Amino acid sequence: MQSGSPTTSSSGESAHRFANLIGSAIALVTLALPLLTIAYYTPNAAPPLPPPTVKLDVKS
Repeated sequence: MQSGSPTTSSSGESAHRFANLIGSAIALVTLALPLLTIAYYTPNAAPPLPPPTVKLDVKS
């Protein structure tokens, strides 16, 4: 092995794994939070519309 070549340490791998975990958590929150907010503030059901009234002129 050459003296100038980088060595892989276990602490570097665990830090990289931790950074991936934190990044994934941030991505999940970024995607889920807007959907949950919209679902929370959207009314459950719209009020029913009254039936349309049609007036017919009947000539007898």
